Amino acid sequence: MPDLCNISFPGSDFASITLEFNKNLSEHLTIQNSPVLFGCRTGICGTCLIKIIGNIPPPEADEQEMLETLAPNNPYARLACQVHVTGNVEICRMEG
Repeated sequence: MPDLCNISFPGSDFASITLEFNKNLSEHLTIQNSPVLFGCRTGICGTCLIKIIGNIPPPEADEQEMLETLAPNNPYARLACQVHVTGNVEICRMEG
């Protein structure tokens, strides 16, 4: 049985969901199961800017460049479309 990761959305009305280890958030989060909105799903529009707390891999260079524009000096900012979950995380939407 694969490892499972719990994705929670504190401060929202959405229930926690469970994903398999190393799954991409944008492939599993929808308007029905999360407060996260998506636009391009490629990391260039910034629509899915989130605050994420948990053990996840650091952003790649292209995502980091976008984060420096959208949320400078925020170590918890990520683009949900670029995140692969590798552990339990808490996610809150951010305004870009």
